[in-house]
Amino acid sequence: MALRLADGTAWSDALARAVAATPEAFGVEVDGVTTLHNLIEGDWRAVGHPAPVRTPVDNSVVINLSRLDADTARAAVAHAAAAHQAWARTPLGDRKARVCDAVDALTAHRDLLALLLVWEIGKPWRLACADVDRALDGVRWYVGEIDRMLADGREPLDGPVSNIASWNYPMSVLVHAELVQLLAGNAVIAKTPSQGGAVCLTVAHALMRRAGLPATLVSGGGEELSEVLVRAPEIGAVAFVGGRSNGGKVAAALLDSEKRHFIEQEGLNAWGIWNFSQWDLLAAHLKKGFEYGKQRCTAYPRFVVQRDLVDEFLDMYLPVVRSVRFGHPLVVGDDWTAGDPLPELDFGPLISAAKADELHRKVDEAVRGGAVPLHRGKLTGAPFLPGQDTSAYVAPSVLLAPPGRSRLMHAEPFGPVDTIVVVDTTDELLAAMNASNGALVASLACDDTDEAGKLAVDLQAFKVGINKPRSRGDRDEPFGGRGASWKGAFVGGDLLVQAVTVGGEGRLYGNFPDYNSYPAT
Repeated sequence: MALRLADGTAWSDALARAVAATPEAFGVEVDGVTTLHNLIEGDWRAVGHPAPVRTPVDNSVVINLSRLDADTARAAVAHAAAAHQAWARTPLGDRKARVCDAVDALTAHRDLLALLLVWEIGKPWRLACADVDRALDGVRWYVGEIDRMLADGREPLDGPVSNIASWNYPMSVLVHAELVQLLAGNAVIAKTPSQGGAVCLTVAHALMRRAGLPATLVSGGGEELSEVLVRAPEIGAVAFVGGRSNGGKVAAALLDSEKRHFIEQEGLNAWGIWNFSQWDLLAAHLKKGFEYGKQRCTAYPRFVVQRDLVDEFLDMYLPVVRSVRFGHPLVVGDDWTAGDPLPELDFGPLISAAKADELHRKVDEAVRGGAVPLHRGKLTGAPFLPGQDTSAYVAPSVLLAPPGRSRLMHAEPFGPVDTIVVVDTTDELLAAMNASNGALVASLACDDTDEAGKLAVDLQAFKVGINKPRSRGDRDEPFGGRGASWKGAFVGGDLLVQAVTVGGEGRLYGNFPDYNSYPAT
């Protein structure tokens, strides 16, 4: 059957809808490509140097980002700080009303925001919709809870919250956090991720600005903007989501300050299998774990398996890997008609061709070092358009016993590559699961839940699941990390509001230079 794009889903269609919805945020074409404005000093402005951004879906150029220099960003921060002072004095009822107006506007454009995410970061339609829905549903919950959360006399910070987030969850992490920060009385500043999500975030912030919310959205390189967005004295808090390399730089920049911060970094989240027999249950969890190509901070790329269970584990696991569906998120057959569902895929491309190439090199390095390739999938047979650029797509791979010196042994691959480590004792199990100096989540598959609970005490992960995965969580569920996977205050539910306010009694939960404090999870 011939394959084609689903009607109305081409990038030109998505961009036209975005421009029609929020024309103030879009500028002139440069080399035939539309340029985004920056939201600074309360308005959308045509400032900055245009730089092309490619979609991972087919490697075509989709938009120009206007990259700001440090001086322009500094002026934007100063204006945001002044807006923060006025917003902090705005009555809570008025703040709630404006946030609700923004959520209503975002809801009206939900399908557009999701389609933009499909093109910009490669999420399949179902997952893109879920990202938007989680953001909006979560903020609605906070609107209903914010009076209680601030009832103990908590007040906004002294300055705006600076948000520097990765590309993989533009709505359910970044926009969601901003809207809660605004509810709590803080102006917000967000940096557009350079790798993807710019148009979705631009439309979202245009709708937020129309609702009267003091939001700033800037684009630019980390080298140019990091000093301003992290160290500027006007900033009240820094929220970072990303890798350990960049997160470490942000943490180092804050060492000599008392600035509030919450820095979420990846960890090598591991799933241990010990004295276990419920393979059908585990299979269902592991299939779902491939969503978005494991480009998630709470994905599980490492399995630590008791030697006596390796054969049974592989009998269950390898068919799961072979059943994973990936390809172009919007490709359908000739018989598709408007109203039919879009493709039901586990993942599309990785975020870029460069990331795909890096992952291939990591796999090859591990195999050359002695890892056993149990499965190396191919792109053959996946749904793609004729002649389409597929350089950002990676089929699942599974490696047994990666060598200790390989990068895949100690670092998260952030892609559909799993590694399996075989152990003989519970001490070896714990050591292998704690290999990356702290993680966000971990899980144990064990028939004896009491035994699993005892093992879980020694796992260096913020959340531990027993016979189930753990996720970032929504609404009132706290989220953080142990070890090097997290710096500063924890978030989620009451903890998120506490992280962006001052007052009340007791110390914040979090990982700080002088103390660590963990909530019940």
